[in-house]
Amino acid sequence: MAEIIQRDGTWTFDGDALRLVPGRDKNVGLLRKTLGELAVPLGALAGISFEQGKKSGRLRLRLRDGADPLLHATGGRLTDSSDPYQMTVESDRYGVAEYFVDEIRNALLLDEVPATAVDRYLLPGPAVPLSVSAGDGTASFDGENIRLEWNWKTEEAKSAAGARTLALADIQSVEWHPAVGLENGFLRFTVRGAPTKAPPKYDPNSVDLWGFKKDPLMALVAAAVQARLPHPSAPSPTDTPPKQLAPAPEPPPEADHDALLRRLRELGDLHKSGVLTDEEFTLAKQAVLRGM
Repeated sequence: MAEIIQRDGTWTFDGDALRLVPGRDKNVGLLRKTLGELAVPLGALAGISFEQGKKSGRLRLRLRDGADPLLHATGGRLTDSSDPYQMTVESDRYGVAEYFVDEIRNALLLDEVPATAVDRYLLPGPAVPLSVSAGDGTASFDGENIRLEWNWKTEEAKSAAGARTLALADIQSVEWHPAVGLENGFLRFTVRGAPTKAPPKYDPNSVDLWGFKKDPLMALVAAAVQARLPHPSAPSPTDTPPKQLAPAPEPPPEADHDALLRRLRELGDLHKSGVLTDEEFTLAKQAVLRGM
């Protein structure tokens, strides 16, 4: 077993899976603390790296594309403090970090884990029920339905119709974007048959985010929904190749009837001369006739 303990968190590897526990340091983001402990199977990993710096270094896990619904829903837009697959390493633990990296790389080689994309989620996503209040509303998800409720900061054009309930079966996709600079972020649900180009502040299927502390938690709602949607790389029924019929057996080569007839005559002579008994002659004759 390999383990590294830092203020940023604790990572433990038992040969089959990685256990990632966030630390309580002030630099650990709210999303990581709320998400809590993660168990990452070895088969979900594409690699690991360690970057050294003068004062601190950084461990980074790289997951196989499509393995984690959180990474899919956030599209690489998580900050370092919110990314559960990064760890800050103090300079006096560089040797431990390098040993940790070697152990995981060796396990990936021994198990022959490919770094290719997968067509199903290998991590379960955040637990439900889940409810987050941020921006102009509250998003709740119980595993089957999404409920969007508005607050006093919501644009009247969006809040006039009241709270919304969206069935998971009606959701085509979910997307989360953080606020960047002067541009707001959002949590958006795309409903089948009802696409929209309205800005999130006016879209009744979106929560508008302004960059406050709790905004990253909306990524957990996105991930929980994403984990229960069909995997984007899963083969569809139409992709299944048609069943191939087994080729018809080739007819046996044509028997040499003249040779078989000669054999019957030989058997008859042997029977008459007493070399073959009645039973032996009958069995031998039947075998020749089957060949004809």
